[in-house]
Amino acid sequence: MKKMIAGVLAVAALSSAVTGCSYAGVATSGDKAVILRNDGFLYGLLRKAFVCKIADGGLQNCADSDTP
Repeated sequence: MKKMIAGVLAVAALSSAVTGCSYAGVATSGDKAVILRNDGFLYGLLRKAFVCKIADGGLQNCADSDTP
């Protein structure tokens, strides 16, 4: 029983060390919105940034690595 609990705690500690936290942020400038996303995998290894045009129907023409 003690080995099983130790194993569960070890897996929980390892998974929290590998995943980190995930978050997203949005900022607007004129008619554009910058969306920053951190997926939470390996402390943000796969970070992405998008620049989109704000329209009445939502965000349009989203592009990677563009400046507002």
